[in-house]
Order: sequence, then structure tokens, then C-alpha cells
Amino acid sequence: MQIRGERAATGCGLMAIVLWSTAAGLIRGVSEHFGPLGGAAMIYSLGAILLLAFLGRPHIRSTSRLYLVLGSALFVAYEVCLSLALGFASDRHQAIELGVVNYLWPCLTVVLAIIMNGQKTRWLIIPGSMLAIFGILWVVSGEGLSLPGIVLNVQSNPLSYSLALACAITFALYCNVTRRYAGGQNLVVLFFALTSVVLWSKWYVSDEQIPATTLANALELLAAGIAMAGGYALWNIGILRGNLTLLATASYSAPVLSSAFAAAWLGVSLQVQFWQGAVLVTVGSLMCWQATRQRLAAQ
Repeated sequence: MQIRGERAATGCGLMAIVLWSTAAGLIRGVSEHFGPLGGAAMIYSLGAILLLAFLGRPHIRSTSRLYLVLGSALFVAYEVCLSLALGFASDRHQAIELGVVNYLWPCLTVVLAIIMNGQKTRWLIIPGSMLAIFGILWVVSGEGLSLPGIVLNVQSNPLSYSLALACAITFALYCNVTRRYAGGQNLVVLFFALTSVVLWSKWYVSDEQIPATTLANALELLAAGIAMAGGYALWNIGILRGNLTLLATASYSAPVLSSAFAAAWLGVSLQVQFWQGAVLVTVGSLMCWQATRQRLAAQ
């Protein structure tokens, strides 16, 4: 029974990775119809409702005030930056690029763990970090590795690229703060609710309008809400009861999976160089994780 329970929990964690890999394409699709702010606000409102049904009410009173403040601020900042980076992208191809930039967070999580939490590591962290960063530059460059090309691409939409980079930094911080201060508490329901409040507030003071909804748009919105909420709910089960080593390894395939789904869903043709960059980000991040795992195993 224990093996079956672990396998089932691991399956939940793997399903969470699949669901998260669909999020970037779905968020972009929803934002094209409902607007970057309105679409994101609707996704997180729906996600908060679904998470409340899945996980129940969060235990706020038993959570430290420091984590309540830091965790809330970092999670909300990440989700707002992610949804707006994808929503404000100049086109669908750029939205997929920004999704890969966001996936610099696994590498940054390990680097920040060394600084913030005293994580022991080995020399592999250096080439792993360099490879992940090179992968991002390879994706953003477009054709070959050209500094003017990278600058020109970023200057075409500095807001979205800045938001995508902020995503990677804030989620890496969130992961380390959660590990250090959460005390085993899962406040993702609260975090989703706060994210929706922030997005609705920004929508209220903007010029965006919610257009009439078709069945196709409503289904896409529902799919996005399920992908976000279901991903977090299932991941919680996976990390508590499943095979953490397998889940951690599988999670680094997310940049490639996310790009593949987004390209298919949005009907975008991606060049070979893009896929090379996405794979480099994945391999580099995996090397960073392996650097810490090897050291722990040696001890």
C-alpha cells in the first residue's frame, strides 16, 4: 500500500509538471481575448476557487508572520509578472521566448539557496549556471549569437523581457523563502486569492474592457484555470508523498514541454535554434541541481 501510495503521489507530481507546461500557451491565448490584465485576473480568480475546493482553507494562524508577508509578496509578484509578461508580448512567438526566460528560475533557485540557506554545492554549479544563461541568450538572440541581435530583440519590448526576468528572480526567491520559513504550511490558496485581487485592482484603473465571451474562449479560460490550480494542488501531493528525486529531475523538462505545447496551441513555428536554447536551459538547470545533490550524497 505504501508503494502504491508513493507511486500515485509521484504520478500526481508528474501530472502537475504536465499541467504547468500548458500554462504559458493558455495564458497567452486567454490574454489575447480578455486582455492581459482582465484575462490574468479571471484565470487566478478561477484558480483560487478551484484550489479552495481542492485544498480547503489555508491555516493562516499557524503560519509565521514573516512567511505570510514575504511568501505572499513574492508569490503574487511572480504570478503577476508572468501573466503580464506573456500578455504584453508583441506576438505569440515572443510570448514563447519569454516563457523560456522565465524558466531560468530553477538555476537561480539553486544559486540563491547557496547564498540564503547555506546550501552545499560542487564545482558543477558554475558550468551549469553558465549553460542555462547561454541557453537564454541563444533563445533571445534569434539567429546565431549576436549581441546587437539580443539588444534589438529586448528593446522591441523591454517591459515583457524585464517582467520575464523578474519572474525568474522572484520565484527563485519564493522557493528559498518557502523552504526556510513556511514551516510545512501550504498557503497557495491565499496566494492565488491575493494575486487575483492585485490583478483586478490593476484592471479597474486601466482602460481594458472585458469583451463578450464565446464558448471557445470560456473553455480556454477554464483550461488555464485548471492548469494553474491543478498544477499547484497536484504538486503539493507529489512533494509530500512522492519520489522527490524523480519529480525534481522531471521538472527540468518543463522549458521544452512548455515551448512544445505553446507552439502547438498557438500555431507558432519555432526555429531549431530556439529548441537548442530551450534544451540548454534545461540541461544547465539540471546540472545546477545535480551539483547540490552530489554533494549531499557524498556527505
